[in-house]
Amino acid sequence: MEKVYLIKDLSRMSGQTVYTLKYYLNIGLINEVTRSPETNFRYFDDTTLERLKRIRELRRENKSIAEIKEILGLTSSIA
Repeated sequence: MEKVYLIKDLSRMSGQTVYTLKYYLNIGLINEVTRSPETNFRYFDDTTLERLKRIRELRRENKSIAEIKEILGLTSSIA
């Protein structure tokens, strides 16, 4: 069974702030896996957690957001 996390859990587990995670969502670095129709809560999984670890490593190497998007195979334009 795959684990799913709320944004607050993802924040705690990744060491990123909720604000940062919402920013990453907004610019497309991470994506929710599903959303609850009743509560509208976003849910994330282990792949998101792994992606956040990779993003953190790249930021420590002083990579820009645009460079990170390119490395991760995403579009290089920032929203």
